[in-house]
Amino acid sequence: MTTSRIALVTGANRGLGRSTAVALARRGVYVVVTHRGDGAGVEETVKQVEAVGGRAAVLRLDISDVSSFAPFAAQLRRQLEHWNASRLDVLVNNAGVGIFGPLEGVATEDFDTVMDTNVRGTFFLIQALVPLLAQGGRVLNVSTSLTRHTSPATSVYSASKAAVEALSRTLAAELGPRGIRVNSIAPGPTATDFNGGAMRDDAEMRQGLAGRTALGRVGEPEEIGDAIATLASEGLRWVTAERIEVSGGALL
Repeated sequence: MTTSRIALVTGANRGLGRSTAVALARRGVYVVVTHRGDGAGVEETVKQVEAVGGRAAVLRLDISDVSSFAPFAAQLRRQLEHWNASRLDVLVNNAGVGIFGPLEGVATEDFDTVMDTNVRGTFFLIQALVPLLAQGGRVLNVSTSLTRHTSPATSVYSASKAAVEALSRTLAAELGPRGIRVNSIAPGPTATDFNGGAMRDDAEMRQGLAGRTALGRVGEPEEIGDAIATLASEGLRWVTAERIEVSGGALL
C-alpha cells in the first residue's frame, strides 16, 4: 500500500483547482486531477505538480452530468489500485460555474446551469465517492466570500454557494461517525481566469477591490491553494462543519 495520501481535485485544469493540486503535491499528496475537456490546461497542471516532486493522474469529469458519476467512481478505484491504494483521503470539490446578471436578466436555463453544476453536481459527486473515502478523510467544498457580503448581479451564483455551505455543515454531522471532516472554504476576490479573468486582468477592478480589503490587495491563486491544502492537513484535524473565508479581509 502507498504511504502517501491521495486527493481528488475537480476542475484542476486551471485557476484555484490547479493551485490546490500543486499545493497538495508540495505536501507529498498524490493528486487525481479532473477536467471537463481542457486537455492542454490539465497537462500544465500535471507539469506543475511534477515540478514540485509530486505525482498526478488525470481523469475526465463533468460535474453537471450526474449520470457519469458511477463509471467515474469505477475509474477512480482503478487509479487508486494503480497506486497500490484502496481509499481516497481528500476530496476537493472545486469545479463550478458562475453565470452573472441582474434579476431581470437571468434566464431559467442560466439558473438551472448554475444550480445543477454547483449544488446538484457537488452533492451527488460526494454521494458517489463517499464509499471510496478513507476513515478520517476530508471533503472540502469551495464556496465564495459572496455568501457573506453582496455584489450586484451575483444572486444566483451566491445562492448556489450558500447551498454548498449548508450541505457542508449537514454532511459533516452525517459523515462524522466515520471521522470524515467536511468544510467549506470561501475565497474572496482572487486573480484567476474565473468570470473571464476579470479579477486578474481588469486593473481598475483590482484596484477598487484592493482598497476594500484589510490587507490592501486581491488574492493570488496560490494563497487559496495553500489554504485548502492546510485545511486538508493533520494540523487542522479537529476542524469540521466550518466555513473558512480566505479573502484578505474583503468588504469588512
